[in-house]
Amino acid sequence: MARLLVDVTPLRRFPHFRRLWAGQIVSGMGSQLTLVAVSYQAYHLTHSTLVVGLLGLAQLIPLLAGSLWGGTLADAWDRRRVLILTQVAMACAIAGLAVNASFTHPAVWPLFVCTAASAGFQGVDWPARRAALPMLVGSDAVTDAVALQTSVLQLALVVGPALGGILIAAIGLAAVYAIDVATFGVALVAVLLLPALVPEGGGTPMGLRSMTEGFRHLKSERLLSASYMIDLNAMIFGMPRAVFPALGTGLFGGGPGVVGLLYAAPGAGALIGSFFTGWCTHVRHQGRAVAACVVVWGGAIALVGLIPVLWVGLGLLALAGAADVISAVLRQSIQERAVPDHLQGRLAGTFFAVVAGGPRLGDVETGMAAALGGPEFAVWSGGLACIAGVGVLLWRIPELWRDAGGGIPLSPAAEERAIGQALGELSEGEPL
Repeated sequence: MARLLVDVTPLRRFPHFRRLWAGQIVSGMGSQLTLVAVSYQAYHLTHSTLVVGLLGLAQLIPLLAGSLWGGTLADAWDRRRVLILTQVAMACAIAGLAVNASFTHPAVWPLFVCTAASAGFQGVDWPARRAALPMLVGSDAVTDAVALQTSVLQLALVVGPALGGILIAAIGLAAVYAIDVATFGVALVAVLLLPALVPEGGGTPMGLRSMTEGFRHLKSERLLSASYMIDLNAMIFGMPRAVFPALGTGLFGGGPGVVGLLYAAPGAGALIGSFFTGWCTHVRHQGRAVAACVVVWGGAIALVGLIPVLWVGLGLLALAGAADVISAVLRQSIQERAVPDHLQGRLAGTFFAVVAGGPRLGDVETGMAAALGGPEFAVWSGGLACIAGVGVLLWRIPELWRDAGGGIPLSPAAEERAIGQALGELSEGEPL
């Protein structure tokens, strides 16, 4: 248990990493405030869960393009320069939301434009941030630095949404967006204090050839492809966050504070679940275990739509989050087995596109289902569809069920990387 806890030694040994880490904590918290504020404002202006869901669709293409292109950009440019540009760009996007919210009659279209721009720049930011780590810490501390950089964002996933609901009620939407802009200012200062982070050899030309090689490997590894598809299944059908504003203010009869609690609950479950993942890398049939976790996720989500009791709903969402983090660790372990070292970076970019794009597609699916049958229908039908999707994948890709390559303990570095990346997946999947 003790060796699964985050080692804070890199914070003491490497001042540049400490600055980057601190700036990321602040900006991550601000982004969670904006996540709640945008969803709440969209629903408040339109009273349409479909509009809330379409916000995710608006972010999808920019995020996919940004993450795939950002990986090649991070290998071509000074990574410090990339991070400077992304902090400024994301701050400008959120500033647009603040200006719009300050008007007497805010418009809906800026919510789409500004969040799409922010998602695209977030996709560019992530590969550069990850690629900068080995340049800021020693090779023996990279995995600890990854764990620190990613696991701390779980706290933001819990505190940020809950605090966002309180702040919306207390100081208003414009002020909440302004706080997020200020957090990017803190992150920018942290990046400006970094040294130059030029890739080895001065950088490589940007192009599609390296991306194509990664895609070919993904296609050839059916178990790896299945691990990506089962996560997409869970997020598309079983991610109900687009109806959280409707559930919080309608079904549960609350206000912004209740909406914030609904957004925070899965993160709270994931944070707790992350402390009990040591057994995951010793599971022999990891594909089956992933499928079981996704079934638990889908079942818990379905029950949220059937039981109109707030504390029960929060508990079920927390259970879903715990199942998700265990699934994520198992899928990372599969990736460790299926991807050679020289392709880990490119597959990591594809992985980010999957885990960040899936929830956006889920927003669209949930919003459309809610428009047809109401918020509760969207939640329970999505959970059941998620379970059905697991059955289809086990049938169509039997390698997922037959997988018996697990159970061999990973090296300490690989095990820590699997857990750290799994925690990061949950936070990186969040918009803005």
